[in-house]
Amino acid sequence: MIPFKAVWDEETREPVFEVGLAGQLLLDYPLLNKGSAFTDDERREFDLLGLLPPHVSSVEEQLARNYANFRGKPSDLERYVFLAALQDRNETLFYMLLAEHIDEMMPIIYTPVVGAASQHYSHIYRRPRGLYLSWPHRGEIDRMLANAPVADVSVIVVTDGERVLGLGDLGVGGMGIPVGKLALYTLCAGIHPASTLPVMLDLGTDNEDLLRDPLYLGWRHRRIRGAEYDEFIELFIAAVKRRFPGVLLQWEDFSRHNARRLLERYADRLCTFNDDIQGTGAVALAGLLAAARVNGERLSEQRIVMFGAGSAATGIAEQILAGMIAEGLTEAEARSRLWLIDIGGLVEDGRTDIEDIAQPYAQPRARLSGWRLDDPGRVSLADVVRNVRPTALIGTAAQPGAFTEDIVEEMARHVARPIIFPLSNPTSRCEAKPADLLAWTAGRAIVASGSPFPDVPPSVTGSGRPRRIGQCNNAYVFPGLGLGVIASGARRVRAEMFVAAARALAEASPALSDPMAPLFPPLAEVRRVSLLAAAAVAKEAARLDLVEPAIAAMSDEALLQHLAAHMWAPRYARYRRVQPL
Repeated sequence: MIPFKAVWDEETREPVFEVGLAGQLLLDYPLLNKGSAFTDDERREFDLLGLLPPHVSSVEEQLARNYANFRGKPSDLERYVFLAALQDRNETLFYMLLAEHIDEMMPIIYTPVVGAASQHYSHIYRRPRGLYLSWPHRGEIDRMLANAPVADVSVIVVTDGERVLGLGDLGVGGMGIPVGKLALYTLCAGIHPASTLPVMLDLGTDNEDLLRDPLYLGWRHRRIRGAEYDEFIELFIAAVKRRFPGVLLQWEDFSRHNARRLLERYADRLCTFNDDIQGTGAVALAGLLAAARVNGERLSEQRIVMFGAGSAATGIAEQILAGMIAEGLTEAEARSRLWLIDIGGLVEDGRTDIEDIAQPYAQPRARLSGWRLDDPGRVSLADVVRNVRPTALIGTAAQPGAFTEDIVEEMARHVARPIIFPLSNPTSRCEAKPADLLAWTAGRAIVASGSPFPDVPPSVTGSGRPRRIGQCNNAYVFPGLGLGVIASGARRVRAEMFVAAARALAEASPALSDPMAPLFPPLAEVRRVSLLAAAAVAKEAARLDLVEPAIAAMSDEALLQHLAAHMWAPRYARYRRVQPL
């Protein structure tokens, strides 16, 4: 059980924590540890005298000291390790530091650096965080969930590590992603860290390098697949429902063969979603909605080419379809505006090798009549761009350099301001660098990227100022969605809730008031954006009859106040010592 609880102090009119730990145990508990900021009175009350240097540090001093240490690290990977250690030592200070330097530190705790950290997970491992549920212990999942370090869990992020970002099978190293995602839930939407639980489902790995690595921490075995895999997932979900019946469960970095079918199998059994599919789709939809408005157009007028046809691409396609249909198109009309490309070329109904998840987006072969093709046996990205003349080009295939100068220039010949989103993560897998896209289009392109990139200088854009590149970051959507679901008590997550979040995010786009501004707001505003997204999600959940009548009856102002009251802010609370809880 968590050794503290928050109570309301009637005299001071502020919350106070009743804490059942003291001495070294208190210093070792990251959610309660204040480090050198414990006051003299607290040091006496909690038996800390002599366990800390005598100086009582202010929060400002602690932040300055830790920021200097962060900046002194020689590499991004070492900065990641430093922040992870701070999170394990003093979680409140960790979030205060992140909030103060969010632009600089979010790329460290999440993409792109979390990818490298996941690759080296077994070599940089310091302390466990969350739960590791492995195949050899499949008969003891209930027992392992009972060992969770937090008792009242609101949100779980779970992975099996098979498709981490664009890096492939990283086995137990995939745990870095749920840990990072949950840090963003707290940082961006105020979900209390004591209510979050990262989970790694270790079903082995097919990564030969990991299997040969003597330091690998995971179960050293080929991946379990087929019926046995499904049996394990079923055991896990059943145990979660028993232990945490109202939890929000987010699937993360499952293979394309499992991601969608698991989402569909369990969507009506618990409150769940897949961020790779639905979160990516929602944030991309928000970017497209904003970019179309910048061009004086509607989403339903766009011709969209998507380089990629896996979980992320089809998730984006689903959200685009929903958005176009909401603007008055039929489903058939909306599908006719989406062109997906996989490893075999254009997804079209004359092919027999298209994966099931991409089948709904196969274009009729007849639409290719009269096309000039470089290779009649395969319709390439260049072929599609030349013949479709797209207004928007989106990359999710993790093939660096796929958006070549020739392809981009061909697109720009027919569109005043081409919309180009190279979304693959990490940076090393990006389809094109934003600076190149702007150089090849004389600064006309509207660009958003999946990973963070530096500002593009005026010498490249041809304008009098640098261009900031908006990051099409799922952190603008999934934390706000989580807040909306948790605070409203929504019983399920539905596709319409993601569209609502996307529209709220699009309305916050700086580009709507300045066409040369980035499509997405600065990260410093992410908590405000998350609150707006949460309100849109809660209202949509109410429309779908997924919340209690009291929530559905709230006015817009009352709903915002209700949601804001659920947002934890990192600051040191006052403690009162009690007997162990």
